[in-house]
Amino acid sequence: MSDVTPEKRSALWSLPGLRMFAPPVETPVSRDGAVTSREIPPWSRPGSPLRTKAGAAGRGLYGPVFMGAPTTTRQAEILNTSLIGPPTGTRGVAIGQDLLSRTILSHDPITAYNSNPREVSSPNVICMGDVGSGKSSHVKTNFVLRPLLLKGRRGVVFDKKDESGEGEYSEVVRQIGYEPIKFTTDGSGTTLNLLDPMIARGTGVQGQARLLNTVVRLARGDEALNEWEGEALRAALAKTIAQSEGGRAPVLAEVLPNLGEIVNDNDYAGLSPQARDDLHRAGLGLRWTLNGLLEEYAGLLDGETSRSVDLKGKLTSFDISQLPDDGPAVPVVMAIGNMWMLGRLRGERDSATNVVYEEGWHMIGGPSANLIKSNQKLSRGLGISNVFVMHKGTDIPRDSPGMAVIQEAQTVIIYRLSRPEDARWAQETFGLAPETARTIERLADGNFIFKYGSHPETTARHIRSRWERELTNTDKGLLAGSRE
Repeated sequence: MSDVTPEKRSALWSLPGLRMFAPPVETPVSRDGAVTSREIPPWSRPGSPLRTKAGAAGRGLYGPVFMGAPTTTRQAEILNTSLIGPPTGTRGVAIGQDLLSRTILSHDPITAYNSNPREVSSPNVICMGDVGSGKSSHVKTNFVLRPLLLKGRRGVVFDKKDESGEGEYSEVVRQIGYEPIKFTTDGSGTTLNLLDPMIARGTGVQGQARLLNTVVRLARGDEALNEWEGEALRAALAKTIAQSEGGRAPVLAEVLPNLGEIVNDNDYAGLSPQARDDLHRAGLGLRWTLNGLLEEYAGLLDGETSRSVDLKGKLTSFDISQLPDDGPAVPVVMAIGNMWMLGRLRGERDSATNVVYEEGWHMIGGPSANLIKSNQKLSRGLGISNVFVMHKGTDIPRDSPGMAVIQEAQTVIIYRLSRPEDARWAQETFGLAPETARTIERLADGNFIFKYGSHPETTARHIRSRWERELTNTDKGLLAGSRE
């Protein structure tokens, strides 16, 4: 502690010529009315002496003896912790710019899943946001176009959004050098066979039975099958496959006559007449349901799979934009296409695949979620990253299988959700910080919340090149209507 007081200071400093060079005087501190001088003046501490002589400083006497070594901006980044600690590494593809550190975010779900150690436990992705907030452009750029530049990669898209009479990905597919696979209900489009052997190749006869069960449930407005109906459907499928053994692939129409037909079936010989009658009635009910489905969607499900259904290109688009929104057509085609794709990829292990489901709630908001959930392990083994694109998650029941699929996703992209309940749902479901809910409500167009694995969320901005902006523009119809 310093004991210097104005009384003890040398009288020399009081002379008129030297007063201007005198060091500062310690000011007593009074806290309770009593004067004390217990503070430590800064000039009494170890270190450089204070520069009290303005003239000497002006002549450079206090300047360094040697000039400092020049440096580069890259070397100087060590002084900025936000630059030396970016939110992500550099592997994968560039997906945006962190708004805090201004660094580039790099991520790819399949790359992160295959890294050692793994950065994510699941390669699946959830992307959600309001209409016009930027999520579709983000998915087109970062989960379709840019990953195709990586070695051994391909993309498959279930394209739901209509744009001038075809899916919004049609132009993207043509730019890559292929044509989209179009589905319609007027008989002029593509046919998907629910009993295609390619489906059994991927998930076995059990997988075909699950798929048939899901299709019936979709056709009945998500009404689950009881045990009698389930047995009648299983028996009819087994009989149909046995009848076609050694010949061409069976089709859905050939299942109908076998539904409820148990008269000559030895498996049910020991049942009581009442039980046999109940099984017969259950099969007939399913027959009427499937018969109505085939009549309503003639040309879509009532034949062998069209030759155009293939995955030979780097990018494949199942264009379902012309299928009606009201009815089971969209989720049925998505479910059959998903199962067919698993069978096809099982024999092709040379590539990893991003599978994009536009209007993804069709797959995880209803009966199809059971198929996705049961095939998760197979999908990972085949190198598939499922990308589900949706507007919001509040429509999905908390106890549904779809919630398990959502919670398993380890890459989350959230654009603006302007309704507070939707923003809170996202914050709670994905374990984001409580204050992030308000941020989600106020995100500007093109900005998003990004979270992967156990890493904390990051607020980022999506950046596209001029070519990508032209190719991923989702408002071409509105722009065409505004031209004079």
